[in-house]
Amino acid sequence: QVRLVESGGGVVQAGGSLRLSCTASGLTFSNYPMGWFRQAPGKEREYVGRISRSGGDTFYADSVKGRFTIFKDNDKNTVYLQMNSLKPEDTAVYYCAVDPTGSTIYASMYEYWGQGTQVTVSS
Repeated sequence: QVRLVESGGGVVQAGGSLRLSCTASGLTFSNYPMGWFRQAPGKEREYVGRISRSGGDTFYADSVKGRFTIFKDNDKNTVYLQMNSLKPEDTAVYYCAVDPTGSTIYASMYEYWGQGTQVTVSS
């Protein structure tokens, strides 16, 4: 019954910015921390970051720290991934997911996923 829908992906020049959105239904959104992951062709799904259920605390992978920001609007049932200073290496399909523990960085531990949104960064 849980559904997550990502949007906001597209093609952007290196150094540019994009904001991804993930809207959830079928759950009490404010009760759940959320994670963002990405997957490039031929690679494993990679942890990007996560946010606490209240939105008051965030954590990021070293590869995106200082460039990406996660925030959460519980009234809109939406979690966002603001991506700045984008690099070609950021090219991937980006997914949001419900964090099962509030401290999970492994994709295999997540149960509920969105369908993903493509981000392509050109150089």
